[in-house]
Amino acid sequence: MTTYFNGVVVRSAGARPEVAELRLPEVGPGQVRVRVRAAGVCHSDLSMVNGTIRAPYPLVLGHEAAGEVVDAGAHVTRAAVGDHVVLNWQPPCRTCWFCTNGEPWLCSTSSGVAALENGITLDGAPVHVALGLGAFATEVIAPENAVIRVPSSLGLDRAALLGCGVLTATGAVRNTAQVAPGESVVVIGLGGVGLSVVAAARAAGASDVIAVDVSEAKKELAEAAGATDFVVSSDALSKEIRVRTSGRGADHAIECVGRAVTIRAAWRATRRGGKVTVVGMGSNDDLVQLSALDIFSSARTLRSSVYGNADFDAEIPRLADDVLTGRLSVDHLISDRITLADVPAAFDRMARGEGARSVVQL
Repeated sequence: MTTYFNGVVVRSAGARPEVAELRLPEVGPGQVRVRVRAAGVCHSDLSMVNGTIRAPYPLVLGHEAAGEVVDAGAHVTRAAVGDHVVLNWQPPCRTCWFCTNGEPWLCSTSSGVAALENGITLDGAPVHVALGLGAFATEVIAPENAVIRVPSSLGLDRAALLGCGVLTATGAVRNTAQVAPGESVVVIGLGGVGLSVVAAARAAGASDVIAVDVSEAKKELAEAAGATDFVVSSDALSKEIRVRTSGRGADHAIECVGRAVTIRAAWRATRRGGKVTVVGMGSNDDLVQLSALDIFSSARTLRSSVYGNADFDAEIPRLADDVLTGRLSVDHLISDRITLADVPAAFDRMARGEGARSVVQL
């Protein structure tokens, strides 16, 4: 039986996304069909719209999502019809060198895949799906290793956020930076991921969480996430941070923008011997320049955090429990609840730096 569904499609880099009718393939062995109930509008989707991330087109957008399993193919053991699940846009193969050496977030099979074909068609022709999911859609087909069950009490709007932004942010704090109680943290860039980093840093026991953004309007959101201080970014940012950290600079700076200028600002805001963690994904030609003497004398550590350096299968249940028990708050991240037709306007707000996370509810 042919199944039709609606999805948000961008037909070429820079084109305006639109809602289009698509055809869903039959569920095959090892696959599940998920009725998407909530999907977060993530900056990675915008990057695929404007061409910063090079992806094949036409493309069904969306990758941060949760929903209900409505069909399961042969040999599926991880989920059953009726289960609430979070979708994983980078499911590890569990057999490559990285997976078998404890780094499934660097899986050589799934890493770096901007889009895939999975049998979905548009106007009778194959169409790609963003990060293997294409979750700005009423339904998706995914391999069973791309879903993980969560309690129905969590709520699928909150569950969707765990699948990318919250996992990326909390992983950056817990796994990559390893923020310890009593340490100071600067967070640069207060989109959905940056605000999640603020919340995770407070949950980790950081004594000072200094939130930084170019917009004064983000102050209230930062404080709701748990920031102890807010600074509007400027050329004097490193001085502003030192004033607030006994003249040394922060123990940690976590950059959530993905631009050379903000990575360098994070570097300069960190104390000697401190740690700089880059969460934002930037463009290939935006080069970060640091002097050889500065690298030696500052003794700082600079590293990236890919998908929170997290094992999805282990971290999603932990995050769900943290939210349900109140150890981690995510409700403040949802600034707008929208429909599929509202996704282009949500991208416009994101490009202007407005709000936190728009969540598509289906």
